[in-house]
Amino acid sequence: MATISIYAQNFNGLDMNMGNLYRLSNAKTRSISPENFTGEKGKGGMADPITDKEKINQANAHHAAKTLGQGWKVNPYVNIGPNETFTLAEIEGPGSIQQIWMTPTGEWRKTIIRFYWDDEKEPSVECPIGDFFCSGWGLYSPLSSLAVCVPGSAFNCYWQMPFRKKCKITMENIDPNNEMRVYYQINYTLTEVPEDAAYFHAQFRRSNPNINSDHVLVDGIKGKGQYVGTYIAWQVNNNGWWGEGEIKFFMDGDKKFPTICGTGTEDYFCGSYNFENKTTHQYEEFTTPYAGLHQIIRPDGVYRSQQRFGMYRWHILDPIRFEKLQFKILDGVTTADISIRNQTFLLLYFGIKLNHMLNFQHYLQ
Repeated sequence: MATISIYAQNFNGLDMNMGNLYRLSNAKTRSISPENFTGEKGKGGMADPITDKEKINQANAHHAAKTLGQGWKVNPYVNIGPNETFTLAEIEGPGSIQQIWMTPTGEWRKTIIRFYWDDEKEPSVECPIGDFFCSGWGLYSPLSSLAVCVPGSAFNCYWQMPFRKKCKITMENIDPNNEMRVYYQINYTLTEVPEDAAYFHAQFRRSNPNINSDHVLVDGIKGKGQYVGTYIAWQVNNNGWWGEGEIKFFMDGDKKFPTICGTGTEDYFCGSYNFENKTTHQYEEFTTPYAGLHQIIRPDGVYRSQQRFGMYRWHILDPIRFEKLQFKILDGVTTADISIRNQTFLLLYFGIKLNHMLNFQHYLQ
């Protein structure tokens, strides 16, 4: 027993993978959902379909559970009214978010998720909910990766998000007319966090349409950190191949020329040669642990007129480490013609250990 106790104290329960799943730890597992808003031990499923039915978001499924009683899925979801912000979770640290599952209704672009770490007044994550889960076009599309999974009609996130003092996650419904509903589960651990652990950040940017061939996806990042992923929802507004534009990472004082320069859009997203199936001569979806073109929305000949794409690239095994960073992508074709696009960008990265390291373009502005 003494050997197990000492062994467990040396492992904080973070960085989980198949190689360390056998290790014991003193970390505490907790989970927040509408059935347990605080995540407290022994406090789940306490809503009463009779005594709590008049309380807002306390017994939303009381009609279905009224003959079953307490403990029978009385409050599995919350409703968020027009222009209302709901706090999904407030957690006292230290600890780390390990997994998030949810199924939001409504128009995803009008539902904004925000994460606040420690004592932040401004969010480190601010994104429309669909884009955060690589579903920027408002339609589900199967995605199977290490960081984000979308099976059927569910959103799942596996980014590890450590915090030291506290974590606050909110969801805002900016639709002025319609209520939305969300089922959700936030799984986390309470444990010590390493000194070198950086805070997770995600930012949403949009060009509608892009007015030139040189689009800055993210800039103004200063301080030590690492860029860990990109999701792009891309609409093509003309004929021809749209993905020859290079990606460019300007790092640590680069001026005219970047340190990292790619060879084309499809190459950066780990595809090749137009994402084209050489037998069918059609675009072909693919989804892998680290990269994918998981969504292709094809014109239907009637009301759906433009081709739309969803693609992701996670730098999990090859993070872009920096002290300063600017990331650009060219809206490129193989001719001198500049084509006009409609692009939507969501950027995910582990940030600097400072609270405010971005020139943040808030979504509502």
